[in-house]
Amino acid sequence: MPKVKLTPTFISAGLICNTGDRVEYCDIEVPGLYILVSRTSPGRGTYYLRYKDQNGKTCHHKIGKSIDISLSDARKEAKKQKAEIALGANPAAEIRAAKDVPTLTSFFNDQYLPHAKSHKRSWKRDEELFRLRINPAFGNLRLNQLNRQKVQVFHAGLADGGLSKATADHHIKVLRRMLNLAVLWSFIEKNPISGIELFNHDNRMENYMTDEELQCLLTVLRTDENRTVCNIAMFLLSTGCRLNEALQAEWRQVDRSNRVWRIPAKNSKSKRMRSVPLNDSALHVLDQLDTGGEFDHLFINRQTRLPYTTIMKVWERLRTKADLTHLRIHDLRHAYASLLVSSGRTLFEVQSILGHSDPKVTMRYSHLSTKALQDAANAASVLVPRASAAAR
Repeated sequence: MPKVKLTPTFISAGLICNTGDRVEYCDIEVPGLYILVSRTSPGRGTYYLRYKDQNGKTCHHKIGKSIDISLSDARKEAKKQKAEIALGANPAAEIRAAKDVPTLTSFFNDQYLPHAKSHKRSWKRDEELFRLRINPAFGNLRLNQLNRQKVQVFHAGLADGGLSKATADHHIKVLRRMLNLAVLWSFIEKNPISGIELFNHDNRMENYMTDEELQCLLTVLRTDENRTVCNIAMFLLSTGCRLNEALQAEWRQVDRSNRVWRIPAKNSKSKRMRSVPLNDSALHVLDQLDTGGEFDHLFINRQTRLPYTTIMKVWERLRTKADLTHLRIHDLRHAYASLLVSSGRTLFEVQSILGHSDPKVTMRYSHLSTKALQDAANAASVLVPRASAAAR
């Protein structure tokens, strides 16, 4: 380890390894700084800082290659690192720790997904978003290598590539949730993408049926040969429940004497048990079913003898038959809510029956409530002239 006064001239002409496979030229101006030259790469070398950690162990911190960094900058960096080491820092240990940070792929598979499976009903959606787009873009990066600029470009690219803004936002929400957990579990110190602005595009859509459209749908549901799926649709229209709630409904949850269906927390989107009142229409649907006493679930596919997991293919045929190709299965829930509001029920009552945890969700039906009030006001406008005439 020859000690020399490193100069720009020496760096440009003196980096030669005459003996052995490599040689270290130690700078006498900045103790600890040296440049490593190998026999296979004459004329170039790599700057290092040699120091002892708090345990007295000799460590080496790489500063940079001579072709990438000047001697002056190497000395400045060496002095900076020495000052930080004097205050307790350990650059080599920090680099090793950074390399121990898992990649996004390994963190998702080993840490996030097992957690999500036990905490999120929508974990399959998270897995799909990660597999299709997040993993190809960032999977090989370590958690601490992600940054806001990379993710913002990715976010914008999703929308420009044809995905809806709401779907693009879901990708960022999954990433943000992953990194928040990584911070909570001490894999990284802070979330590198916190503060990324979402599109927050309101893509809520409600298709409200006219009286004529409702009658067309009811005619199909009462006469179509696929009675089980028709009964499922009628049950949705009669209770305002979500499709998955209906498909998972069991006979033991139904209290016919009190006209109540109790949805357990595990099946409810709000993760709270809620009671759904059963009107005459809903009870009529239950009367049409032949699964009580034979199966646990209300709606059974007789071909498989298992509960339904989806009805979308049959629903597509039914709505086309009713000439309502725009009508989504979830719109039956909106139709039920609109019937409640239009009949004069309060938004609080609608919120309670539908199981909305946030009253803001129920406010989407406020315009229907206004219409009901307007109808009431119009009725009063007819009574006033009559009263005036009687007083004459």
